[in-house]
Amino acid sequence: MVIRILCVGMGGFLGAILRYAISGQVQSWSKSIDFPYGTLVVNVLGCLIIGLLSYLTETRGMFSAEVRVCVFIGILGSFTTYSTFSHEALTLLSDGKQLAALTYIGAHLFLGLGAVWLGHVLAWQIWR
Repeated sequence: MVIRILCVGMGGFLGAILRYAISGQVQSWSKSIDFPYGTLVVNVLGCLIIGLLSYLTETRGMFSAEVRVCVFIGILGSFTTYSTFSHEALTLLSDGKQLAALTYIGAHLFLGLGAVWLGHVLAWQIWR
């Protein structure tokens, strides 16, 4: 149990750093102050990665329990930012930006689900 907790912690440390770096860079590239593109990109990318890796776990049993805990709960759990997403969506709504909020929520939902599906398809194509 202690090993798994340490694995989550180490993974969380890495995932949080990656989230900060990638979302910040994307937001900077977008030059937008009105729409949180960085969080959207990180969440969709996280969904794609979890789709790829979950396929390998489910079909190939490729990862030990410790690696799964580190990657899925630690790294990806801190990398994907649905708590931030929820806060940003609520802020857009509170600021009276209903269309931006609905676009933001819809993009996360559909692009996230699509990215998980695409991850499975890509993994199947690569590793079948």
